[in-house]
Amino acid sequence: MSNISAQLVKELRERSGAGMMECKKALVENNGDIDVAMEWLRKSGLAKADKKASRVAAEGRVVTAQDNGKAVLVEVNCETDFVTKNPDFVKFSDTVADVALKSGAADVAALNGAAYPGAGSVEEAAKGLVATIGEKIEVRRMARVETTDGKIGSYVHGGRIGVLVAIKGGSEELAKGVAMHVAAMNPPYVRADDVPADFIAKEKEIALSQMSDKDKAKPAEILEKIISGKINKIVSEVTLLGQAYVLDTNMTVGEALKKEGADVQQVVRLAVGEGIEKVEEDFHAEVMKQAGLA
Repeated sequence: MSNISAQLVKELRERSGAGMMECKKALVENNGDIDVAMEWLRKSGLAKADKKASRVAAEGRVVTAQDNGKAVLVEVNCETDFVTKNPDFVKFSDTVADVALKSGAADVAALNGAAYPGAGSVEEAAKGLVATIGEKIEVRRMARVETTDGKIGSYVHGGRIGVLVAIKGGSEELAKGVAMHVAAMNPPYVRADDVPADFIAKEKEIALSQMSDKDKAKPAEILEKIISGKINKIVSEVTLLGQAYVLDTNMTVGEALKKEGADVQQVVRLAVGEGIEKVEEDFHAEVMKQAGLA
């Protein structure tokens, strides 16, 4: 299969960190299936980890509101980065977060129907803003965290990543610190018990494939210890409690929580445009098309 596109090779390079020729070979060997090619690279020892990231496209803001054991995150989208700085858009998104908190809305549908100060509903206010700004405005996602016996830490980074963390025990400072960690590291799982069995099985298979014949010839109990050590390290890397705490890398997040007698109750993270595929525009091609030259 020689018709592997440059875009597919580029995507695999970004995911794997492997060289261009290795990525192309992996894709050719696996009929252009990028997921199988990624696994092939890892088994060959050419890729240490899957660096695939969520494809982010839409612009907008993630905003938060919090009061008395309750907190919300809301993602409000627009079409361009320019509009995210528009005072009317900023005011609208901040107000929507406040409405989400006070109305008790549990999802976007309920939030869009909730009363917006001076403009009927949130949905009607968004339509009014579209007429003013000239771009599509959408309240895309929201999340709510409530606790009666814990503390909620909230953190919004650059208006693009928002996190809520509820902990039982510990301090408000710790709750916010863990929220900052989640914003920075985006761990897929909270605890080792949350990691799926099929993920563990796949990692064991890959770890075994990467071992030398000399290591594979060792007694079964020794081999199991070696593989278990590798798996435990991987599990630590993909779990919140196992990761080195960004505010004090001499301890893990789990150790920081244990130090204050705290435990995680709930974690929510939203990033602007997460999961939305953006169409890459070729500006040169568009100009040529408009000029009738393409």
